[in-house]
This record gives sequence, structure tokens and C-alpha cells, in this order.
Amino acid sequence: MFSTKSIYLSLVIAFSFYAFAKAQSTLSPLEQKIMKLVSQNSAESINFLEKVVNINSGTLNQKGVKEVGTVFSKAFKDIGFTTDWIEMPSEMNRAGHLFASTTGTKGKRLLLIGHLDTVFEEDSEFQKFEMVNDSIAKGPGANDMKGGNVVVLYALKALQEQGLLEDTQITVAFTGDEESTGKPLSISRKDLIDAAKNSDIALGFETSTGFDNATVARRGSSNWKVTVTGKRAHSSGIFRESVGAGANFELARILNEFYNEVRGPELLSFNPGMMLGGTSMDLDAATSKGSIFGKGNVVAQTAYVQGGLRFISEEQKEEARNKMRAIVANNLPHTSAVVEFQDSYPAMKPSPENYEVLNVLSQVSQDIGGPEVSPYDPGKRGAADVSFVAEYVACLDGLGTMGTGAHTPKETVNLNTIEMLTQRTALLIYRLINQER
Repeated sequence: MFSTKSIYLSLVIAFSFYAFAKAQSTLSPLEQKIMKLVSQNSAESINFLEKVVNINSGTLNQKGVKEVGTVFSKAFKDIGFTTDWIEMPSEMNRAGHLFASTTGTKGKRLLLIGHLDTVFEEDSEFQKFEMVNDSIAKGPGANDMKGGNVVVLYALKALQEQGLLEDTQITVAFTGDEESTGKPLSISRKDLIDAAKNSDIALGFETSTGFDNATVARRGSSNWKVTVTGKRAHSSGIFRESVGAGANFELARILNEFYNEVRGPELLSFNPGMMLGGTSMDLDAATSKGSIFGKGNVVAQTAYVQGGLRFISEEQKEEARNKMRAIVANNLPHTSAVVEFQDSYPAMKPSPENYEVLNVLSQVSQDIGGPEVSPYDPGKRGAADVSFVAEYVACLDGLGTMGTGAHTPKETVNLNTIEMLTQRTALLIYRLINQER
């Protein structure tokens, strides 16, 4: 049986091939040359994708991440970019980032964002690029997001072969730890943010949701934890004035009030992912592991929960946090509780400037015979590196390859879509670098 998504994708591809010939009249002769160059390099781009997928680059495999960076670095140098490998401090246990750039004064200053790492570490059973059929390949990071990186490289290659990158400012930032961001963020994302402050538009090449959608907004994410303390006593005394409610009832109260009083605003979500409660606790919060000891005839002395929070703006995040703090402070008798928050990814708000870039992409899509491009539901997308720069530049994401099963051993990439996505990206970049700053 074919899924609705696969049937839709096949129809879109078929339509695009049919409409391509008709679209030639809407493109300038130079844009038509760009399209042809992408087509001529298409087979090479697939071979390049296979090469980088076959290098394990799980986030913690620093050698592998850097090796993939070296392969891309050479490719960018070959098309006239200056490259720089940015090391992270050794205590962060992260490989670093690849930056490649051109300098100039023409048109919009672009920041193109990808990442070199995958969720599949060296001990994963999923290690190789393999063809599933004549159009689908599977492999670790083939879609998320080495495929997106290849789209960036070969779009720029086509433009460079026509001499169209002269006097332009383009920065390519491929981070080495997107799947498990190095801490502190002030170090691991400093260079990305600095690049954004010197750019006009950021384009993210995370997995595409289709030819007809792009991402103008992403929810941010942060972590939270609540630690509760109660009075240890014989269970026969629970609820007495001298004993109180115990840690477990207090934790239950807190979570129940979170559910009833914090839940509700659109695109806000929070999830208690792990909790413990009893007499004594052995906790390793960093790995989300722990053990608990308790008995039915002993009032719980300690309880703990940790979870995540998703939000569409900093204002929404702070409003939710303030509600959570107030709830946690309103303790049951003889209990106390503390809530702590840790920032992870900021939100990418759906700004008017983001929609302006979306409109350019949508026009490109229609000019090459594709569909109008609409904003994708931010509630259906996770956080990404583009979120770190959304405060400083207009942003658009979801421009990478198409596939299924990301973050699983069934991850696939549709090879038949790569050529058209690369053509679309090349024309998008071409039009942006010819707009006035």
C-alpha cells in the first residue's frame, strides 16, 4: 500500500517535470543556464551525498564530524569559498563547526545553515547509504541533514560556474552539534550568531516538508525540573498537622495544576518526561536516569520530575514559566518545592520579514513549474539552529531534502527530489543576491 504522503509526493514530482518545460518562458536565459547546470551536476551530487553519509558523524564522534567537515571544506574551496574550522573547547566534547564564506558588497548578505552531525553514533547499527529502489535511498543523516548540506553546496556550485557569486557576501555555517547542542550555548552558538548579525537573511536547510511548504516559524524549547521535599514519617500520620502531605502528593498537585492552569495557549506545550518519588532517591539528571526507594507505610520524603517546554515566543515562554513558579510556590503542608529552568533553543517567530523571503521562494517555485509555497505549521516542527539567529535576521527554513523516518534506522531520502530542490535553491539565492540591501 502507498501512503497518502508518498502518492502526493509522486504527483508533485510528476507535475513539476511536466510544468518545467512550460516554465522556461518565465525564466531569464541566465536562470535557465543555472537550472541546466544543476541538472548536469545532479549525478555528482548524489555520489557526494553517498560519500558523506558513509562517514559516521554522530554528534559525539568528534573525529567523524570533523572528517565530514573536511570533505565539505574541500568542496567549498573548489568553488572559491574561504573555509574555517571552528574548534570547540575540549571540555564541551564537541567537534566544532565548518564555516565557508565569500565577501562582497552586492545584494543581500546571506547565511546558509546546515549541520554535519547525526543522531547515529559509532555504535549504531545504522551506518551505510543503501538504495531501497531506483529513487529512494536510506542512510544515517541522508535526509537530516546531509542531504540539505548537499543542496546548499550544489546550488552554490551552479552559481559559481556562471560567475554569479562575485562581489557577494555568503556565509555557509554547518554546525557540528545540532543534534545535541554543546553547552554553554554562549560558546557553541557564538559564531553562528555573530555571522547572523553581519547578514540580512538566513536560510535553513533542515528537512523539507514538501514543495508547497517552508518554515517561517519554529517553536523554541527549554528544559525544566521540579524537586520536592516532604516530611518523612509513618504513613499512619499523613495529613496530620505535624506530618503534612508528603512529597508525592505535593508533586501530584504541582503537575495537576500545571495541566489545568498553564496548558492552553496556542503552540505552547510542556511534558513531564521522567519522575521519581519516595523515601530516598539516586538521581543522575544529566542522563535522565535515577532510582527510588520507598514503602507504602512511609510518607514520601523526596520527589522529582523533569520535562520540556515548547513555545512560539520569548513572551509566551516567560508567561508559562511565571505560572509554573507560582504553582510550585503554593505548597501543601510540610512540603517545599523548587522549579528550575534551562534554556535550549529560542523561538523563531513568524515575522513579516520571514514572510517576505517566503514570497520570493514561492515565486521561484511557480516560475520553475512548481506549486505556490505556503508557511508550514510551526507546531509540527522541532527546534533547529536557525532559531538562534531569528532575532537578528529574516529567516526561512525547511529548504532541505525530502524523506521519511528521520532519527530512526529507517531514515530515507527521495533522490528524485534533490535536483529540483537544488534548482529552486540556486534560483532563490540568485534572486536574493541581486536584491538591494
